Amino acid sequence: MIRGVSRDVDPVAAPFAWEPDEDGQPALVGARVTQCALSRICGACGASLGRPIAFVGDDLEVARGAFHGPPLHESCAHGLLVRFPGHQVVTTAAFEFVRPSKDDLDRRPTFQPV
Repeated sequence: MIRGVSRDVDPVAAPFAWEPDEDGQPALVGARVTQCALSRICGACGASLGRPIAFVGDDLEVARGAFHGPPLHESCAHGLLVRFPGHQVVTTAAFEFVRPSKDDLDRRPTFQPV
């Protein structure tokens, strides 16, 4: 078990940075997303990241190059596509973790591949 998580982590069935919402759908947990960014750990399995780094995003996230989901191992990202149909995997060597400014309408941080 990973510290701060009261359940077993499975990269596909129970990824680290997601918890089920009231409808049972996967929802990002903000504190874990930030932990993934600052500790450079995978949002699916919770293990340290190497390269390439992958992100899973919808068409809008891919087009703007800014993802709400945390960084992932490439294999974990492809595994998550089962849970997120219609999403794509984008790989990169590095990313910036961008926190929203006070004027941003979307108050969630984003990961921007560089």
